[in-house]
Amino acid sequence: MARNIQSLERAAAMLRLLSGGERRLGLSDIASSLGLAKGTAHGILRTLQQEGFVEQDEASGRYQLGAELLRLGTTYLDVHELRARALVWTDDLARSSGESAYLGVLHQQGVLIVHHVFRPDDSRQVLEIGAMQPLHSTAMGKVLSAYDPVAHSEALDADRKAFTDRTVCDLGDFEHILDLTRARGYAADVEETWEGVASVAAPIHDRRRLPVGAVGVTGAVERLCRDGELRPELVAAVRDCARAVSRDLGAGRF
Repeated sequence: MARNIQSLERAAAMLRLLSGGERRLGLSDIASSLGLAKGTAHGILRTLQQEGFVEQDEASGRYQLGAELLRLGTTYLDVHELRARALVWTDDLARSSGESAYLGVLHQQGVLIVHHVFRPDDSRQVLEIGAMQPLHSTAMGKVLSAYDPVAHSEALDADRKAFTDRTVCDLGDFEHILDLTRARGYAADVEETWEGVASVAAPIHDRRRLPVGAVGVTGAVERLCRDGELRPELVAAVRDCARAVSRDLGAGRF
């Protein structure tokens, strides 16, 4: 069994200690509570302070939790708020489209699936919550790359791997697709990531009108496409779902 990293365990214990009780503690209090030498405790606190996880009050010298932890916690809550707001709408999307519905957010240079509603039939399906999808080839990835500057930058810097003969890897062609995505309000993936699979996705915005995720449906090409094009009623359903979730997040009308 792999051994835990002691310094990380001690840092985690410090953060837990500072999150309760008085919230502001001196070096001696922290070292004594955790059974550490003052020098060891000070070294860990200094590192946490440099990373923004801990702050030191100039007047008293006491330590408290830093703003970076608040930012990370807010990001975590935002994702869960997004999922909570989207539950009913994605259920309706899967039911009306007859296909699997997905909710994704930007994470580590890809799309993290945070919610997945099964296709409403008796077929065997695998829950894909927690799965990662590429930015450059999937419908949700293209949507995030088109609307989110961070995702756009990461998609440009990434190795745009060819998954099928249809995958767009050239930078100029990829930028053209993002322009098209912004112009029409949705993105498509017709056998660009998986052979025989198509998807369509649209952006979700929050109350600040910032892109916070994407919602879409995925299924067999023969079901999602007609005469080589995505069925317009599916595109409309996905866009309606994205607008509904955005409204619930306070974005107003898009």
